Amino acid sequence: MELFPQTDGSEPGLQMTEGEVRRIAVLGATGSIGRSVQDLVRTFSDRFQAVVLAAHRDVNGILSWFEFARPRWVAMVDPAAAQALRTWLRGQGVTDVEVLEGPEGLEVVAALPEADTVVSAIVGAAGLKPTYAALQAGKRVCLANKESLVIAGPLMRRALQEGGGTLIPIDSEHSALFQAMVGESRSHIARLWLTASGGPFLWRPSETFETITVEEALHHPRWKMGPKVTIDSATLMNKGLEIVEAHYLFDWPADRIEVIIHPQSIVHSMVEFVDGTFKAQMSLPDMRLPIGYALAHPHRLPMALPTWRPVESGRLEFYPPEERRFPCLRLARAALSAGPSYPVVLNAANEVAVQAFLNRQIRFPQIAKLIEAVLEAHAGRPVTSLEDVWEIDRWARRTAEAWVGRYGEEGR
Repeated sequence: MELFPQTDGSEPGLQMTEGEVRRIAVLGATGSIGRSVQDLVRTFSDRFQAVVLAAHRDVNGILSWFEFARPRWVAMVDPAAAQALRTWLRGQGVTDVEVLEGPEGLEVVAALPEADTVVSAIVGAAGLKPTYAALQAGKRVCLANKESLVIAGPLMRRALQEGGGTLIPIDSEHSALFQAMVGESRSHIARLWLTASGGPFLWRPSETFETITVEEALHHPRWKMGPKVTIDSATLMNKGLEIVEAHYLFDWPADRIEVIIHPQSIVHSMVEFVDGTFKAQMSLPDMRLPIGYALAHPHRLPMALPTWRPVESGRLEFYPPEERRFPCLRLARAALSAGPSYPVVLNAANEVAVQAFLNRQIRFPQIAKLIEAVLEAHAGRPVTSLEDVWEIDRWARRTAEAWVGRYGEEGR
């Protein structure tokens, strides 16, 4: 299936007739993306119905959905959380909600026929299998879990083609690219430009990076996100992962995907055409915009959100990223060019490194050093199945954890 958006919404799964209600499964219903989806479903209850919810262990977050919706299925990865939810439902006299548990529960609810749209918003590699199951089932997948394409891009594309579903990005940058491509011929596109805010350390002297604290790294100047994504923004690994994601999402050459620093976060990404013109998607930074676009595409929702005013906005600035300041960007490009197993290693090593930094086991510059060491230790291999992905992922995590023990603060 061609992933470039069409002008008329005619590709499978994109039609939305007047009065149609889309039935949604929200995987990662209690995270930052899930809460934004919740706000949209509550606001546009005439267009969307949450029939499936999934989370790790946040029972209270799931219960907040029950204030205005009645999902038919809920999956909780943590068995204790699943039992707590069952107990609450029984206490309320609710008997028509089925609660599943464990990682396998995520795969089951992702493929249920009662949901036509699946929001994949589980953070990290844990979102891989349910996203794969949703694509195999021919769902309309709104993808916020970039790791699914980073570590298993070829497999995800195959599942998309075989299942006959649709894949629409939720990441603000890829949504911007998707929107800018609507109505355009692939042959007319020269480059894709991913914009980056630069994170909290854009202007901080790089020689002081050794003293960066966890609290400083978690203080993003523009976006409110979870801790892992926020640290990725500080290292610019988020852009590295987005290069890999864009490569697989749009089947686009990596050497024609650029990254540019844009501190104001108004231009969310740009498409450059062969005649030298650009199309950019611009708005105030609010994740409800790309989420709403993905949920309603090919239509747009009349959202009452603060609107960007060009006359009042002041200057829009753009800078090239400095490799010395952001080595993770170089590592991501190197991993993508090295072969399909290397992005798996990149992602796993990064997840271990970020967690080790959050746990104060390693310093901020050691995040990139750890990732590079694990990539160098890896011998490339084919990736033909999800089991291959998990085997490589496990090796990379073990290797990364051993590096932390050897070179981290506690291992000194």
